[in-house]
Amino acid sequence: MTIWTDLADASFKLHYVYADGIRTRVLEAGEGDPLLLLHGTGGHIEAYARNIKNLREHFRVICIDMVGHGYTDKPDRPYGIDFYSDHLLGVIRALGLRQVYLSGESLGGWVAGWFAAEHPEYVKAMVLNTPGNVNNKPEVMARLKESTVKAVVEASYENVKTRLEWLMYDKSQVTEELIEMRYKIYTQPSYQKAVYNIVYLQDIEARKLYSWNPSWCGKIKAPTLLVWTDHDPTSTVEEAQPIKDMIPGSELTVIEGAGHWPQWEKPEVFERILIDFFKKH
Repeated sequence: MTIWTDLADASFKLHYVYADGIRTRVLEAGEGDPLLLLHGTGGHIEAYARNIKNLREHFRVICIDMVGHGYTDKPDRPYGIDFYSDHLLGVIRALGLRQVYLSGESLGGWVAGWFAAEHPEYVKAMVLNTPGNVNNKPEVMARLKESTVKAVVEASYENVKTRLEWLMYDKSQVTEELIEMRYKIYTQPSYQKAVYNIVYLQDIEARKLYSWNPSWCGKIKAPTLLVWTDHDPTSTVEEAQPIKDMIPGSELTVIEGAGHWPQWEKPEVFERILIDFFKKH
C-alpha cells in the first residue's frame, strides 16, 4: 500500500492557512465534529495517511504540519511546547473552530496535553498516542536528537530510513514512499536550519520547563485516553501510570505489536480506539 493508494478514493483538501502569521500546511477530509491530529518530532501530515480514509467517515479530520515541520513555516527560534501550543491555537482560530477532538502522537501528544491544560475550552476529548517526554532518559533523548539531526544534516536514503525504522516495531512498515517523502522534506534548506530548533526539547534543561507535572496536568478538563504500545522505544507501559495519575479521570489502553507509530503499524486498531472513545464523549 502507498500513501496515495490510501487516499485515492477519499475526498480531501490540502491547503495552507496563516496561524498568527505562520503559513501552515493543512489536510482536511470528512464532515462533522473536527478531529485534529498532531504528528511527532520530525514528522508531518503523512504520518496519519493510513487513518484519514476511515476517520473521515466519522469526523472532519484535520492534520497539520506543526510549526517548524513539514512544509509549514520555520521561524528561527527554539521550539518549546508553549510555542507549539500557541501555533495550534492559531490554527484552530484560523479555521474558525470552536471545539475539537484532539489526538497527538509523541511530541504531538505532549503538545496536545499542554494545550488542553492551557485552553480547556477548545478541547472536547483527547487521545494521547505514545506521548513524548514521559520520562527524561538521557539515552533516549540523545538517540532521538542524534538520529533526527543526522537524518536532516546528513540527509541520505539510509539515514532517513534508519530514523523511520526506529519508530516501528515491524521495520517492513517503513515504505520506500515514506522514506522518499521524508527525504524531500528534510532536504529543504529551511529544514536544515530548523532541525536544531526542533531538537531543542531533547536537552534536559529545556525539558524541565515542560515536563509532565500535576501542576499543569491537573488543569486538564477534557476526557483523556492514553494509548501506549508494548514495543514503544521511548517508554514502557509501566511508565504510563504516572501520567495517568496526573490527568484527572484519564484512561489507559495498550496496542500490541506496535512501536512508536501505532497509527501507522496498526491503523484499524488505532482508528477504532479513537472512534469509540470520541463517540463516547
